[in-house]
Amino acid sequence: MTAVLSHAHAPSSDPAHQSDPPALDDPTAAALHLVTGQPAVDLPAARRAVRDLLTALGQDPLSQHLRDTPRRVASAFAELLTPVPYAFTTFPNDEAYDGLVLVRDIGFTSLCEHHLLPFSGVAHIGYLPDQRIVGLSKFARTVDTFARRLQVQERLTQQIAGWVHDQLGPRGVGVVLEAEHQCMSLRGARANGSRTVTSALLGALRDDPRTREEFLALTRHR
Repeated sequence: MTAVLSHAHAPSSDPAHQSDPPALDDPTAAALHLVTGQPAVDLPAARRAVRDLLTALGQDPLSQHLRDTPRRVASAFAELLTPVPYAFTTFPNDEAYDGLVLVRDIGFTSLCEHHLLPFSGVAHIGYLPDQRIVGLSKFARTVDTFARRLQVQERLTQQIAGWVHDQLGPRGVGVVLEAEHQCMSLRGARANGSRTVTSALLGALRDDPRTREEFLALTRHR
């Protein structure tokens, strides 16, 4: 994961902007917005479903090698579909930093809702601060939260951008996702190595051509 600060005023030297926020009683922190998880997974029902699937596939779920597979598969899906609650904490933009902030190459894995196969890749999130800034690790947690549900990449991209915009109130937000979908590489077209790129731009990152180009250029830079 890479963080990039660009142009205009120098960034704040406050270390809270670069790492996890301070204690919850920090008077500079905004009211916390607790991000909650999805409905709980019914593990007994999931285990029964996996057992039935194995039988339907012509396998013996009582064999020595498959006996514990329903439990393992149910637990794996529960982990993939259960976000970890966190607080999206913001801080005053005391230095009036007005340049682009970009966190690049945030790794993620989600589940395709059409085939229940993973798609994995990286997310790039940028924003133009207004009155407040955010601890940069919260972008990684935001990506993880929305990725831990049955998804399509287009919706995931929009959900991340909308959440950041609503919680932070910046002048602009940009999100780019690049991912390889196993439902495309392991089956069907078997297009191994192909990547899908989606973007969501809000505010000045959509409306200002120069700012939009700066953001997109930085996401392409390696």
